[in-house]
Amino acid sequence: MTETKPVEPQPVDKDWWRGAVIYQIYPRSFQDHNGDGIGDLVGITERLEHVADLGVDAIWLSPVFTSPMKDFGYDVSNYRDIDPSFGTLGDFDRLVEKAHRLGLKVIIDQVISHSSDKHPWFTESRQSRNNDKSDWYVWADPNPDGTPPNNWLSIFGGSAWTWDSRRMQYYLHNFLASQPDLNFHNKAVQDALLADMRFWLDRGVDGFRLDTVNFYFHSEGLESNPVVKPEDFNASTAPAVNPYNFQEHLYDKSRPENLKFLKRLRALMDEYPGTTTVGEIGDSQHQLEVMAQYTSGKDRLHMAYTFDYLGGVFSAEHFHTSIANTEKDAPEGWICLAFSNHDVVRHVSRWATHGQHDAFTRLAAQLLLTMKGSVCLYQGEELGLTEAELAFEDLVDPYGIEFWPEFKGRDGCRTPMVWQANAHLGGFSTAQRSWLPVPFDHLPRAVDTQVNDPNSVLSFYKSFLAFRKKHPALIKGAIKLLDAPEGVLAFVRSVEHDRLLCVFNMSEKPVVFSIPEAMSLKGVDAPGVVASPENGSLSLAPFGAYIGSLL
Repeated sequence: MTETKPVEPQPVDKDWWRGAVIYQIYPRSFQDHNGDGIGDLVGITERLEHVADLGVDAIWLSPVFTSPMKDFGYDVSNYRDIDPSFGTLGDFDRLVEKAHRLGLKVIIDQVISHSSDKHPWFTESRQSRNNDKSDWYVWADPNPDGTPPNNWLSIFGGSAWTWDSRRMQYYLHNFLASQPDLNFHNKAVQDALLADMRFWLDRGVDGFRLDTVNFYFHSEGLESNPVVKPEDFNASTAPAVNPYNFQEHLYDKSRPENLKFLKRLRALMDEYPGTTTVGEIGDSQHQLEVMAQYTSGKDRLHMAYTFDYLGGVFSAEHFHTSIANTEKDAPEGWICLAFSNHDVVRHVSRWATHGQHDAFTRLAAQLLLTMKGSVCLYQGEELGLTEAELAFEDLVDPYGIEFWPEFKGRDGCRTPMVWQANAHLGGFSTAQRSWLPVPFDHLPRAVDTQVNDPNSVLSFYKSFLAFRKKHPALIKGAIKLLDAPEGVLAFVRSVEHDRLLCVFNMSEKPVVFSIPEAMSLKGVDAPGVVASPENGSLSLAPFGAYIGSLL
């Protein structure tokens, strides 16, 4: 009898996240299995083949923890259990097991800057000034006239302070009043949150997306924020109608103490080889500076994303400037790129020119998947879904309800996935109504109308993701910006012997790009590329692109 040698365990790729493509799933809107009109974990598990077939590396689940759902899961009342609307811990374990079997990593949201006001920690903390959890949240006495201790504002509108009659003090909340901020200056709070994260690592998750990662600490001096300088004003973190933008947020977030905690978090992650972290940084004036601090070296976050491409304008100038600033200000950092997510208007609606929807959608995919960084795709992006237009009475997002009609909130990007064009609610649910309406104009873009069409947006995403995987330069390579005519973004991605010239006409007009004299090129069959060099130049159609290999 021949002896069989034991199978050698495959080495863990600790660097898999660098250049990875992550597919964000908004659980309430992906697939409803039990017919209550709300997406759930079993539904997600049933649809994972769709995600795996795209050719992405990982999924990111928006929060599925126990929650009163005042902010739809971003207000956690139990960090170690699944909300009944989504299923059970057993459902979660089966999702992770199937994802891994399909070759997908699983990243979950961690919302630890604040909890729900229904969390037992807060319930105890607000009872008195001298209980065991009394300083687990940020409490402050009023000014002598009874007003809040400073001018800090909530992103969701109004003061960031709410009065509590039990303690006769104000508590801090950067978002809803039902989302009190945890006090990270208390090491016991850090310990408890890290223990909660370990719970999920032990269940096999491959990493965390860290919500509002720069909001963990506040200044203990509670100084009022200064007025933002006119030249520094921008609306990338909050909509332009929100007075939150009028302050430079020096004291209520992005505090230096955060770096020490991020090192503690990284030490935990390093106990689980192959896991990763991606932080959300919302800071209109200092986002690149903060990203550089948070992702440089090997003892902080692995990567972070900013709001450069989740807002701003679709122009070669904006993209060129953002890439150049990232390279200059965060040369050792690693960015996670995203054009759309659960918080912003879908980029096809935000940026596309009327009448150029199809060409723009494909160009945006080419851009996102060739720029330097890891990538987050948001569910439905691969279908070319637009922002839904909802009536006020259909809104459920407190942010949109507060600032309507100038800002319509986040519901328009959170409507259910469309799987079958001719099915009830697009195949999302058998319920009479879904938690948000399924837009009628999304149905023609349902998965079943695109999956077997080689010319569809879905097929284009699949082919371009496959192309990306063939080119190490696009995954982990360096980027070098090139001079280009107005409306054109051009750069070289390179690693070792793989070097690609990428040129994008981001305008509605045809344009000619002169190829630098020293460059010799050959085609690489990049999806969607029809232009080819001729007499030292490239003629690009509106929203056209060229990708070629440098010899």
